[in-house]
Amino acid sequence: MPRPERSFHTPVLVLRRRDFGESDRLLTVLTPHHGRREVIAKGARKPNSTRTGQVELYTRVDMLVNVGRDLDIAAQTVMREPYLMLREDLQRGAYAAYVSELLIRFTGEEDHQPAALFALLDATYARLCHHRDPRLVVRYYELRLLDAVGFMPELNECVVSRDPIQPRDQFFSYADGGVVSPEQLHHSRNLVPLSLDALKVLRFFQRSAYDDIQQLNISESLHRELERIMQGYLTHLLERRLQSVDFLRRVRD
Repeated sequence: MPRPERSFHTPVLVLRRRDFGESDRLLTVLTPHHGRREVIAKGARKPNSTRTGQVELYTRVDMLVNVGRDLDIAAQTVMREPYLMLREDLQRGAYAAYVSELLIRFTGEEDHQPAALFALLDATYARLCHHRDPRLVVRYYELRLLDAVGFMPELNECVVSRDPIQPRDQFFSYADGGVVSPEQLHHSRNLVPLSLDALKVLRFFQRSAYDDIQQLNISESLHRELERIMQGYLTHLLERRLQSVDFLRRVRD
């Protein structure tokens, strides 16, 4: 029987950090091959610590992790991608907090496909730094994350009748996880209106690569509708409201 590894080198994305003890920080990180982990960065809060700048939020870092019984320890860290705009721009940083919290809520430490999630979040941090409209980045991320964790909404057929969706305004069921045609309203629950334009955009996001969606120009009212639909569905799935949503709205408003 192979011995469990005592340490490993890995790239990590820093999703969350909290003060721990008098001088340490407790990091929540995502790795491509070891899943999501809680790691202590010893002495990271000391003013003269060489680690302080290596464990910033929403960065990609190379890390030597010593495996502990309860918590791992960051033995060495080297900054690889600082994603500076996520700390220099408050609104972009608020979106980074939102996508990071979503990943934490939808994953566990034993997730079976961390490499795909790592690549998705790493790309999303980069896109949030540079895209003219971070809301497009976030909506695309939400759908790709839901696909990865098995909760992609059904947008092509009615979730009640299984008939193809017609090109008209529809409804969305949080409970049933997809579109409900007007004829089936009494056979579903947790319904909200879904305009044809919003349905078209969500379908386009669902089937397209990111390069195809980044040139879209979406009206403010359509942005609000897409956000309402997606955050309502995510809240239903998680059975809780995300802490980062209120902060994001305060920053944006």
